[in-house]
Amino acid sequence: MSELMHDGRAIALDQDGYLCRLDDWSEAVAQQLAEREGIQLTEAHWEILRLLRDFYAEFQLAPATRPLIRYVAQQLGPEKGNSLHLNRLFNGTPAKLAAKLAGLPKPSNCL
Repeated sequence: MSELMHDGRAIALDQDGYLCRLDDWSEAVAQQLAEREGIQLTEAHWEILRLLRDFYAEFQLAPATRPLIRYVAQQLGPEKGNSLHLNRLFNGTPAKLAAKLAGLPKPSNCL
């Protein structure tokens, strides 16, 4: 287990770098997690991260890639809800990396 220092306190991360507690998430924490992954968050990233948090609030799970693409397409349109767009934003692993940055658990069927 590792940790992330934020505002003078340690935030616990699991062995894969996901937050151990969903309540520890904030946009500032997401920025720090993104920096660790070598990503500069843009509005396009934030749009997906907020959508993922809404998805989690409704369904209590982080979606795998196909359901994520389908949900983004339903909510934001096909130009954003496609694998090319999401892979470009999240370094080829949109379900895993977007969930991590959104402060959600690792999708259960992602390796």
